[in-house]
Amino acid sequence: MIQRNKRVVGAVAAMAAGILVASFGGDASAQTYKLMTGPQGGVWVPLGGTLKAMFEKAIPGATVQTLPGAGIANVKGVQEGKADFGFGNSISTVDAINGEPPFTEKATNVCQIANLYPQYFQVVVLADAGINKIEDIKGKAIAVQTRGNTAEVISQHILKAHGLSYEAMSKVNFMASYNDAAALLKDGHAQVFTLGTTIPASSVMDLATGRDIKLIPITDEGLAAMKKINAGYNKVIVPANTYPKQDKDLPVIGYSTHFITSCKLPEDKIYAVTKAMATQVADLAAVNKAMAKLTPKEMAEDIGVPLHPGAAKYYKEVGAL
Repeated sequence: MIQRNKRVVGAVAAMAAGILVASFGGDASAQTYKLMTGPQGGVWVPLGGTLKAMFEKAIPGATVQTLPGAGIANVKGVQEGKADFGFGNSISTVDAINGEPPFTEKATNVCQIANLYPQYFQVVVLADAGINKIEDIKGKAIAVQTRGNTAEVISQHILKAHGLSYEAMSKVNFMASYNDAAALLKDGHAQVFTLGTTIPASSVMDLATGRDIKLIPITDEGLAAMKKINAGYNKVIVPANTYPKQDKDLPVIGYSTHFITSCKLPEDKIYAVTKAMATQVADLAAVNKAMAKLTPKEMAEDIGVPLHPGAAKYYKEVGAL
C-alpha cells in the first residue's frame, strides 16, 4: 500500500511539474504562448500575426495565441503572468519598472526583447471643426482609447500640458479600437480623435476617405511641458503628404514601441525568438516599413527595461552589446 501511494504521489508530482513547464515556457511538446497586441486599426495587430508565424517556426511544437491589448494592458498582462509576450510603449513600460502611475507597484517580471520603431501620438481633428492648436480642443467632443491604455494616458498628458482636462471637453468617448473612434468622427459625433501608432495609420486613412481631416502639431512649448510630465516624450515628424491634404511636415509627440516578455521564460526560447526577429526584419518591415532599417544594435538599445538573458545572449553573439 505504501509503495502504491508513492507511485500515486510520484504521478501527481510529475503532472504538476508538467503543468509548471507548460505555464512557464518549458519543453512541453504542445506549448502555447500568449502574445498581446493592440487595438484594432493599429499596426500591432498585423505585426502580432507576423510574429505568431515567426515564433511558431522558431520554437518547435509551439503555438502562439494573439490577443487584443494595448501598451499598459500588455505590461500588466506580462507582469501578472496572463501573457508571455506583448508590445509595449517605452514611456509606460519604464513607468511600470519604476512603479510610477498608472502602475501601483514595480514590475519585476517584465523583460525586454527588442526596440522596434518610433510611435507617433496623433491628434486628428475634422477640418471644419475650427481647431488649429491643442488649446482649441476645449469644448469639443473627443474620442480616446479606453481608460488606462497608453494613448489614453498621453491624451490626458497633452491636455494637461496645455491647461486642459477631460472636464473641459463637451464629451469624452472611451473607445475600444481606433476604428471605432474614427467611425465616431466620420458620423459627426466627435471632432477630435487621438491615437498612438505608426504613420500612416489605417484608421486615420479610412476616416480621411469620408471626411476632410488635419493633424494638430505640437509646439516647442507644448513638448517642454510634456517632457516635464514624462521625460521619455520626444518630437517626431509626420512628413508632408502622409495623409490627404497634409501639405507640410508636422511635429508631434513621439516615443518608442518595443517588445517585451516574461522574465520567467527560458533563455533558449527567448534566444530563438530574438534571433528570428533580428534575422527576419524584412518580414516585419512588410507590415510596418518604419522597421525596414532596424539593426540588432538598435534592437538592443537600453531604454530602462532589463534585457531578458536570452535576448542578451543573441545580441552579444552578433556584437550588438
